[in-house]
Amino acid sequence: MFAKRQSALAAAAGAPPEPRSRVAMEPVLNALKKPPVAAGAAGAFVIGAAALFVAVLGDPRAGAPTASAVLERPAAADTAPTGAEAFGFSGLDIYQDLGPIDPALMGESAMGGEALITLPDGASVASGQGFSAPVRAPSNPLPKAPITGLFQPGPNGPLPRIAADGRVPAQAYARPFRSNGKPMVALVVGGLGLNSATTRAAIERLPAEVTLSFVPYAEGLQTWIDMARAHGHEVMIELPMEPTGYPDNDPGPYTLLSSGGADDVAVKLDWLLARATGYFGVTNYLGDRFATSDEGVSALMTNLRQRGLAFLDDGSMRRRPGAFARASADRVVDEEQTPAAILRQFNALEAAAKTNGAALGTGFSYPVTVEAAARWTAGLEARGLQLAPASAMTRRPGR
Repeated sequence: MFAKRQSALAAAAGAPPEPRSRVAMEPVLNALKKPPVAAGAAGAFVIGAAALFVAVLGDPRAGAPTASAVLERPAAADTAPTGAEAFGFSGLDIYQDLGPIDPALMGESAMGGEALITLPDGASVASGQGFSAPVRAPSNPLPKAPITGLFQPGPNGPLPRIAADGRVPAQAYARPFRSNGKPMVALVVGGLGLNSATTRAAIERLPAEVTLSFVPYAEGLQTWIDMARAHGHEVMIELPMEPTGYPDNDPGPYTLLSSGGADDVAVKLDWLLARATGYFGVTNYLGDRFATSDEGVSALMTNLRQRGLAFLDDGSMRRRPGAFARASADRVVDEEQTPAAILRQFNALEAAAKTNGAALGTGFSYPVTVEAAARWTAGLEARGLQLAPASAMTRRPGR
C-alpha cells in the first residue's frame, strides 16, 4: 500500500499545475448551477445589498417620529347564559360549557380585575366565576326521599300524593321552621342541576334555610335532590310554562301551554312531577303567557292541590291562587347580574321584611348570585332579621 501511494505521487510530480483561480472557482460554479442554491444566493445578495445601502446612506426613516406599544390579547369574556338559555332544553349545552370552578379561583384570585362590593357585615364579594364563601357542614339533614305513603306509581315514575293519614308533601318535605319573632326573609335559588359546579356550590355554601329549585331536565336529578336534602335544604321542581314569544322563546319539552287545556296540563305534569321525589312544591319557569289561560292555570292548581303540593312563583302569578299552599316572590334579586345590583335587591328585600314582617326573593344559580347570597345571609341575624325557608312563606287558601 505504501508503494502504491509513492508511485502515485511520483506520477503527479511531473504534471504542470492547474491555474489557481480555476481550482478555487470551479466547485462554486458547479454549486450555483443547482436551482435551490441559486435562489438562496440571490436572496442573500439582495439582503446584503440592502444592508450596505443603509450602512452607507443611513436609515431613510431616521428623522421620522416613532412610537411603540405593548399589545396583549384580551381574555375571552366568560359570560353567564341567561336564565332562558340555561333552562331551555336547546340551551343545555351552552350552560354545560361553563366548566367546573377551578379551586385556584378562591379568595383574592377570584377577584382579580373585578369590582369588589362590601356587604353590610364587612365581607366583600366579586363578580368573578370563583366562589370564596366557605363550604358549610351539613346542617340538620332532612329525611331521605321518598317518604312512605307520600307517593304513588305513575306512567313515568313515582308521583307525589296525599297520604292516607292526611300528611302532604308540602309539609312533610319542607324544612321545619320556628319563628323567633324577628322579620323573616326567604330566598329561593333556582336553575340547579344543569351545571355541577354551581349546583354543588349552592348546596354546600348556602345556609340550609335557603330553598333550592331544580330543573326537571337535569341528569341525575334525584341524586342532586338527595344531596341537597342531606345538607338540610328543602327543594322544589321548576315547571316550564309558555312565555310570550313561544315557540321562539322555548323553555323546553313538556312546556305547559296556554292553549293546551286541562288534559294537556295533566299529561305534562305526569312527566314533570315524576322526574324525582322529595320536593315540597313547584315553581314556574317563565309563563307570562300561560298565566293568561284560566283553563290551564286552573288545571295546574287543581292538580297541585290534589297532590298536596305548594306552588311558589317569581311574582308573575301573584293573583293566581288555588294550590294546597301558595306564595309569590317579592323580588327577583339578580335580573341584573352584578354584585352591586344584587346587593341593592337584597337591601330592598330586608326593607320589605321589616315593613311587612316577611319577604321572599328568588334568584338564578349564577356564581355571582350564589356568592353574594352566601355573604348576605351570614349577616342577617346581626341586622335583626331571621332567615326562613321558602315553605314558611306559603299560605293555605282561606288561612
